[in-house]
Amino acid sequence: MPGDTLELVREAAAKRILFTVHAVQQMSHVDRLITRAEVEFVIEAGELLEDYPDDPRGHSCLLGGILSHPIHVVCAPKAEYLAIITAYRPDQDQWADDFKRRI
Repeated sequence: MPGDTLELVREAAAKRILFTVHAVQQMSHVDRLITRAEVEFVIEAGELLEDYPDDPRGHSCLLGGILSHPIHVVCAPKAEYLAIITAYRPDQDQWADDFKRRI
């Protein structure tokens, strides 16, 4: 259930948040510049947009939130931490106006 996944994400994040090398590279890209605080905001206040329970690498999901701009965070809840796989600013050409549904 989506609610359960969001709860798992937030419980894992409360223990520890680990950023993958890929996430750090994507977040620090010159046209993105996404901060840790922005990622934490999406984790705490964002919505579950897509759930990938059967991902071959392990259960992961896509969260979305809007600060001064929309941010998407792909993460994977683990028993001891939340792995941040990537974070990005969604492309207007690929997402509906609310940035919650792919078009």
